[in-house]
Amino acid sequence: MISTQPARGMRDFLPDEVRRRQYVIDVVTGVYSKYGFEPLETPAVENIETLTGKYGEEGNKLIFKILRRGEGESSGEADLALRYDLTVPLARVVAEYRAQLPRVFKRYQIQPVWRADRPARGRFREFYQCDVDVVGSRSVVVEAELCAAASDVLLQLGFRDFQIRLNHRAVLMGVLDAAGIPGELHGAALVALDKLDKVGAEGVRRELLERGVSEAGARATLAFFDHQDAHAAEAGGWNSGWLDRLRSVAGGDRPGEPHVPASADVSTRFIAAIDELAAILSLAADTSAGPHLRIEPSLARGLSYYTGAIMEVAVADLPGSLGGGGRYDNLIGMFLREDVPACGFSLGLERILVVMSERKMFPPGVAGAPADVLVTQWNAERAGDALALAATLRSAGLRVDVYPDADKLGKQFKYAASRGIANVLVVGDDELAASEVTIKDMKTGDQRRVPRNDVATALSTTGSAGLPAGGSRIQNG
Repeated sequence: MISTQPARGMRDFLPDEVRRRQYVIDVVTGVYSKYGFEPLETPAVENIETLTGKYGEEGNKLIFKILRRGEGESSGEADLALRYDLTVPLARVVAEYRAQLPRVFKRYQIQPVWRADRPARGRFREFYQCDVDVVGSRSVVVEAELCAAASDVLLQLGFRDFQIRLNHRAVLMGVLDAAGIPGELHGAALVALDKLDKVGAEGVRRELLERGVSEAGARATLAFFDHQDAHAAEAGGWNSGWLDRLRSVAGGDRPGEPHVPASADVSTRFIAAIDELAAILSLAADTSAGPHLRIEPSLARGLSYYTGAIMEVAVADLPGSLGGGGRYDNLIGMFLREDVPACGFSLGLERILVVMSERKMFPPGVAGAPADVLVTQWNAERAGDALALAATLRSAGLRVDVYPDADKLGKQFKYAASRGIANVLVVGDDELAASEVTIKDMKTGDQRRVPRNDVATALSTTGSAGLPAGGSRIQNG
């Protein structure tokens, strides 16, 4: 027997789930539009060379490759792949259509992506991302606006206990340099450091050693991050405490080890990156993101294309994140051979939905009835009349379901109740002769007859809250 379950890590979405998803997507789209972002869509399939080499060693392993058709299929060669994220396709689009796009291009994109990952709670192989990006500006106003837009989305969805964790790639490089880790090992060290919240300090230490970092370098690096809790109570709060701490490291302090001077180039970039973090915090202070921004010096984000500030959304009691992003000033240049700055933020639709469902955060009615009213049928010869009535009501803006079979009214009422449909219409012989319609309120059981031309008005006025009491009862036969 063939299994009817979807492929592992993939899902079917039944109507109520689709409505919840659409609710979140509508909120995201509404907020992003208010910030001046424009919609963009790209194909599910990209040329494999477009994707490979953009995500680092960990990411490259998770690309879903598509075997070359024909003879190449037997060889295992791949020339296409399912898109891994929405950022690299954006970079390709900018390179392809640069002359047609504005100097500063602000786009949002809400589409599925695919990763050959191991499925887990809230982690799937096919999932939607809600991306928002700005291409063409190096100003940290961009980072502040992206954090504010993401914060507005989360607040409108009902989240309150979230943090937008903030760091900078050059800060991480400066810390690694101060810990005595040579530049050629920085990339490998960041891959290990990105797992700190998953495998702990000892797990990161072991991976650093496996990747060629010395015991002293690993110890000095972890000593820096081991001091995080101590800075929460420092004067000025967590963020100012960490800025001071980072400036001391940029000036020569090396936790737990003798001072190893940083190279002039790294030190300059290190100090500039600290200043950028301070500027982002200052600019965002009066936006919705202000109370939620928190410097997190261990935040690394595994994707190799990040070049500047990096962000990640964390929610209490939830492993992983609800989204993240950062600046990637070199990615578009890989396609265009021209320096084009860019920065983006991505919210993970699937993880948001999981948390909102578990916490019962959806407003009443989001996954509600499929229709406002059901038009019944009790005489098959009058099916055309039922469809005509439904068409009139739909043109008035009502959602109308027509029961497809001529059947006992009791059965049709039961169907309406099971679907949560608020009102049921009956046109019997008496109603037909008088050009009237009987409206039954499924919540109260009350019903009344109204002129056929007034049905839409009566339903629009009473809605699902119930119809006025009174009138004769309908025979449920």
